[in-house]
Amino acid sequence: MTRRHSEPTPEEIKEKQDLDEALEEGLEETFPGSDPVNVTQPPPSLGDGHVKRSG
Repeated sequence: MTRRHSEPTPEEIKEKQDLDEALEEGLEETFPGSDPVNVTQPPPSLGDGHVKRSG
């Protein structure tokens, strides 16, 4: 017998909750997803004395 448009089973609900929790945890661990682009190049610091930069 095929179910159509019926309520999800408790197992299906649990699986969806587990997937949602895993996704939320992954998103929290990788926040922020990307840093905003820095348009300007910061000036060299004292520790960058050995780095050659083209200007």
